[in-house]
Amino acid sequence: MSAASKSAKTQASESFEHTLETFLHDNPDFFASRPDLLAQLDLSHPSGGAVSLLERQVSVLRDKSRQLERRLLDLVQVARDNERLSQRMHHLALGLMESESLDATLATTQEQLAREFSAEHVVLRLLGEPTEGMHYLSPQTPGFDTFKDLLAKAKPACGRLAKAQLKLLFDSSVSDQIQSAVVVPLLDGQETLGLLALGSIHADRFHPDMGTLFLEQLGQLVSRAILGCRNQS
Repeated sequence: MSAASKSAKTQASESFEHTLETFLHDNPDFFASRPDLLAQLDLSHPSGGAVSLLERQVSVLRDKSRQLERRLLDLVQVARDNERLSQRMHHLALGLMESESLDATLATTQEQLAREFSAEHVVLRLLGEPTEGMHYLSPQTPGFDTFKDLLAKAKPACGRLAKAQLKLLFDSSVSDQIQSAVVVPLLDGQETLGLLALGSIHADRFHPDMGTLFLEQLGQLVSRAILGCRNQS
């Protein structure tokens, strides 16, 4: 057979396949009245051998069903996690409402986050002079400018922190142990009140790809509680 004949045969075959594909696409119920023909059609199976078109369709539908089931289970788990998170936030809000002083507010925040959110290390650093108390941090402290971008964005940061940042936030006895952390800016509008930090000895506990919506809400909640105490004093 000449090359020209082979080319013409190939084109005719491709044209027929396209016509057939279009017809079956436009008439999806074509095999409904032809069950015998459907059972006679064979398709190669990924595992080898041949199966009927009907069996192949059943296999494909089963695979899709498993995928949908897995997605549904994932969604259910996310819903459960969000429900537990909502309950914990509710408990924290109640605790902060019962706090009658700034020291009590800071202590409640640390205790609730450590207990309800399984945070290994929780610290709050309010802007001020260290002579005011252990929770205060002066903006003039060496290394504080490393948080400039974080405060400018007014968004929580997750992942690994620089050693200087860890030493600035956490006690020297634990700063070297922390492998991942979260830093949440505490704000009053555009004014910075301080920083809330959670640290973990596990490198994958906090990572840059994790969502920050909850952390933003947490920062707002703690910031309002701090402002409420300051306004009362």
